[in-house]
Amino acid sequence: MNKVLPYLLLLLSLSVFSQTEKDSSAVKVRYGHKGFELTTADDRFEMQIRARLQFRAATPGDQNPLTYDDFQTDNKTVFKINRARLKVGGHAYESWLKYYFEYELSQSNLLDFRVMLEKWDFLSFKAGQWKVEFSRERFISSGEQQMVDRSLINREFTLDRQQGIEVYGHLKGKGIIDFNYWVAALTGTGRGNTANDDNNLMYFGRLQWNFLGREVGFESSDLEFHEKPAAIIAFSAATNRSPYTRFSQAGGGYITGFEDGLDGQYRVNQNNLETAFVYRGFSGQAEWHHKNIFDKLNGDQKTRMRGYYFQGGYFFHYLLDWFPKKMEIAARYAEYKPNIDLAQNLETETSIACNWFFHGHACKLTGEGSYFSYQDKSLPYEGGWRFRLQLDISF
Repeated sequence: MNKVLPYLLLLLSLSVFSQTEKDSSAVKVRYGHKGFELTTADDRFEMQIRARLQFRAATPGDQNPLTYDDFQTDNKTVFKINRARLKVGGHAYESWLKYYFEYELSQSNLLDFRVMLEKWDFLSFKAGQWKVEFSRERFISSGEQQMVDRSLINREFTLDRQQGIEVYGHLKGKGIIDFNYWVAALTGTGRGNTANDDNNLMYFGRLQWNFLGREVGFESSDLEFHEKPAAIIAFSAATNRSPYTRFSQAGGGYITGFEDGLDGQYRVNQNNLETAFVYRGFSGQAEWHHKNIFDKLNGDQKTRMRGYYFQGGYFFHYLLDWFPKKMEIAARYAEYKPNIDLAQNLETETSIACNWFFHGHACKLTGEGSYFSYQDKSLPYEGGWRFRLQLDISF
C-alpha cells in the first residue's frame, strides 16, 4: 500500500501542471486553511496539500476497556505518534468536479479516495471510499475533536469507512425549512475491501434538519463564536449483511462475542438520533444509538445493543474576563449496554478535558481525564481512571 501514494501524487500533480507547462508563472501558490494550495490562472485546476501529526501520551494505557479483564491488566504508560496523515484535495477541469484522498503514513493505509460532483447545492454525487456520515462524532475529523478522541460507544456503532456511491445535498428553504440529506449504497465490508462477501450491499441514509435555519458544521468547539445560535437534529439508519459486526480504520471487525463471522452471517440494522448546538462560545452534541444483530446462520438469534453520549464545551473567557481566551473546558458522559435484554450489563465513561488552541484546531494541546466503569451481574463492579495528553498540529 505504501507504493500507492507516490503514484497518486504524481497523477494529481500532472493533472494540475499539464495545463500550464508552457507558462509556469500561471500557477498561483499560497497557503490557506487547507494547507498549501496550487491553482492555475484560469482556476480550472486546484490542489491542496496538507499534513497532520498527532502526538499522544496516556497512562495507564490508551485503549478503552472492552472486557472485565481489561481492568485487571497491568497497563503501561504510552507515548506515540497516534496519527500521521497526508491530505490532498482540490478540483480538476471544473470547480464543481472535486477530488480528495487521505493517507495514513504511520500505518501505510489509504484511508480516503473519492471524487465528488458538487455543481448544485441540492444534488451532489460522490464515489470512492470515505467515512460514512452515519455518526457526527465519527465523521468529525480526529484533528477537530473536542476531546482527545471519540467516546466509548464509537467502536461499537460506527460504520467508519466504506466504498460505494452516494447522493447528497442541501435543501435550503426559508426559516426552519432547511435540510441536508445523504443516501448511499456501499460494499459494507470496510476500508480497503473492494468487494462484497455476497449480494447484500450496505444501505445508508441520513436526514438532517437545520431547524434554526443555519447549519452546524462537522467540527467540534465554537471557535467561530456564533453570534446567532445554530442547531441540528439528524436521524441516520443503515442495514448491512456481512461477516462483520463493527468497523474501524482497520476495516471490518467483530464486537466481543461475535468473533470469526462467516460470509453473510450477520444482518445488522442500526440507527442514530443526534443533535448539535453552537452559540457564543458554547458547543454541545449528543447521539443515541440502537443496533440489532441477527445471526442468520443460527436461527436469526437477535442481540439488541444501545449506546449514547452527551458532550459539551465552553470558552469561559466570554463569561469571565480573567479566564484565558484560548482555553476551552469540555466534558462528556457515554453509556454502552452490550445487550439490553440482560440486567446489570453496562459500561460507562465520564471524561473532562481542557483544550488550549494555539492556532485553532490546526495546532492545539488537549489534556483529558476519564473514568470507566464496568458492570456485570456475574462479576464484581469494576472501574478505573485514564489520563491522556495530546498535541495535534496540521501544516
